[in-house]
Amino acid sequence: MAEWLKRGFAKPLYSFLTIPWVRIPFFLINMYLTFILLPLIGAIFAGIFGKQIGFWGSTKLTSYCLFLSLVFAILFFYEIGFLHSPVYFTVICWIDSDSFNVNWGFMFDSLTVIMCVVVTFISFLVHIYSIEYMSHDPHLPRFMSYLSLFTFFMLILVSADNFIQMFVGWEGVGLCSYLLINFWFTRIQANKAAIKAMIINRIGDFSLVLGILILFTYTKAVDYATVAVLLPYLKNSSINLFNINIHMLSIIGFFLFVGAVGKSAQIGLHTWLPDAMEGPTPVSALIHAATMVTAGIFLISRTSFLYEYLFEILDFIIIIGALTSFLASSIGLVQNDLKRVVAYSTCSQLGYMVFACGLSNYSVGIFHLSNHAFFKALLFLSAGSIIHSINDEQDMRKMGGLKYLLPFTYVAMVCGSLALIGFPFLTGFYSKDLILEVAYSKYTLLGFFSYFLGTLGAFFTAFYSTRLIFLTFLSKPNGYKKIICYSKDSGILIKFVLGILILPSIFIGYFTKDMIVGIGSTFFANSIFSNLVLFNLFDAEFMNLFYKLLPVYFSLLGSILAFFIFLFWSNLLFKLKALFFIKKIYCFLNKKWFFDKLYNEFFSQFFFKFGYSISYKFIDRGIFEILGPTGLAIITLNFGIILNRLQTNLLYNIILTFTFFITMLFFVEFCRLFLVKFNYFFSLLNQSTNILNYFFGSCINLLSINLLFINLLIILCTFLYNKSNKYN
Repeated sequence: MAEWLKRGFAKPLYSFLTIPWVRIPFFLINMYLTFILLPLIGAIFAGIFGKQIGFWGSTKLTSYCLFLSLVFAILFFYEIGFLHSPVYFTVICWIDSDSFNVNWGFMFDSLTVIMCVVVTFISFLVHIYSIEYMSHDPHLPRFMSYLSLFTFFMLILVSADNFIQMFVGWEGVGLCSYLLINFWFTRIQANKAAIKAMIINRIGDFSLVLGILILFTYTKAVDYATVAVLLPYLKNSSINLFNINIHMLSIIGFFLFVGAVGKSAQIGLHTWLPDAMEGPTPVSALIHAATMVTAGIFLISRTSFLYEYLFEILDFIIIIGALTSFLASSIGLVQNDLKRVVAYSTCSQLGYMVFACGLSNYSVGIFHLSNHAFFKALLFLSAGSIIHSINDEQDMRKMGGLKYLLPFTYVAMVCGSLALIGFPFLTGFYSKDLILEVAYSKYTLLGFFSYFLGTLGAFFTAFYSTRLIFLTFLSKPNGYKKIICYSKDSGILIKFVLGILILPSIFIGYFTKDMIVGIGSTFFANSIFSNLVLFNLFDAEFMNLFYKLLPVYFSLLGSILAFFIFLFWSNLLFKLKALFFIKKIYCFLNKKWFFDKLYNEFFSQFFFKFGYSISYKFIDRGIFEILGPTGLAIITLNFGIILNRLQTNLLYNIILTFTFFITMLFFVEFCRLFLVKFNYFFSLLNQSTNILNYFFGSCINLLSINLLFINLLIILCTFLYNKSNKYN
């Protein structure tokens, strides 16, 4: 290829790329960079030239770019995952300032390629799905541009070889999520949801920045390889904060984890995730399946070389993940919005991934992440197909009877729901149950805690998934006759995407389990660091069979119970809801554990009032204005008015002013000579105070002399003016 470029019309290009002052590496033939840049190329052309190339041009261009990226990702997976030949390369130096050196470098190892395959596969299918789903929208080129840009930033995030470049992708997916959630920007709820997602993620991003800054302060490096090598030498270091010694690695791990909590919607910073449903359904599938919410799990796994030294932080991660899985699944029980039910299931499954990482089984967490991406994308896109066919209705209570009207979507939704439940031998079964097994086989208090909360979460997940199927497809029709009668399955593109996603939702877990998390598997090699003291995947194979099967029993029980309750015992369900205690529980769950109310009343209102009354009115418009430009302007204006009043052109006023300043001049000079000559206050005041007094005295002297000359000039001018008037 290089020889071909040297000849013919490409010779000037080759010469430009190889001249020393440009310092651009010859990356046009680099397949890895092409893989990363293809989504960006599609985003730029669809965004800038969308009106020129039209709807079909923008959709085809972005879809072709994503398809090529998917092909490259599969090739990389074969080369790196199967042949075990990771690739590391640096493109160009980005920042070089003293000891702070950051390169545009990329690291393709097993962890990166599995994320690349998931991201590009889901993103490509979402692009194809959007062609039909968003065909009625006049801003389709802008939408496709945002999707491709989202994918580009996610690829930057997972392929970066340092924290700074990773943070570029981290912020990029946050920006694109704001743009996509707020795509229909004329809707107030979409505006509010996008702002909420942005603000809550800013909390996590700020924490992530603090963690990176502290890490650089002590290691003088930000690339993963150097930091991983240096951390063992710093494991006993501490930071003195307010005269309190804090373990340095613990504070770094805590800040990095809070960043992951914000992005992966764990308890405390999870409230943005359900509200993100205000965006178009393809956006929900992309955010919740393959991109934004998986970034936090990826960060924890990528920094496993740090967390394996921090036992207390790992315990904290277990608690947060287990509570999130239980909280989100319990809220999903009472949701009526079709997309919000699936959104809370995402939040719950992210909790499983997080506490799997807290149990030091990062490979199991990544395995569940990849499996979850396929069936969760299937669930969201199936939900979009339902919504699309019934005039954009999302309330499950207004659906029903769609089994025969939307047969293909019904099959897809059932397959996705069974995989989510963890039905035996489907994709979700191989990863979710493995997480619960390694939790129990820890044989610690937190291991049992996460196991039982995860098992309860599996029961709730099965219940609300079956409830979703029943209310949407199996119950009697509850919607408007005009809408229900004209409902039909979606077009060929949506069916194609759903059909493709059904296959991995059923089979991918079975085919990849031994390769990724099998006993003795070397798939991840050095991509993930595992402390042998904490490694217990082998113990999970020999735990009690009853506890192995308990999550499966609970899942099946939840499905059967939901089916019989909604089919035969609906009157009993109504009577239970009427009971006082059950009504309170229902209200508590329906209000989402009152997290939104807590944030609005105790945090949002406080900051609104503080921002307006204290920060704006008292400080900005008060202190800063009075002591700053406004106060200076008022003082100058008033002083000018006073001086103007003194200049009356009357002789006795001029003489009085002249006499006053002459007196002041002699008085100040007398006081200064008195202090210097007789050393009267030297015993009481130090040298700096005397210098200050002398300085102010000299300033007054200069002012008095200036005013004296001014008055003399005024007297002279007045005398000449009166003399001229006399002769006239």
